[in-house]
Amino acid sequence: MQFLKDVWHEMRLTTWPSGGELVRYTGIVLSTIIMVAIFLGIIDTLAQWAFAWFINL
Repeated sequence: MQFLKDVWHEMRLTTWPSGGELVRYTGIVLSTIIMVAIFLGIIDTLAQWAFAWFINL
């Protein structure tokens, strides 16, 4: 039970982001995820083409 009291105490000390900050940071994270996914998709496609070309030699 002491653990839960300690958790509650720490939660009250936490500085939570404002709504605007939350939206901004969420946008940054989603943009980064999308850019990395596109980059990895391009790399994957290039690797597939390279391996297909190599196999067909």
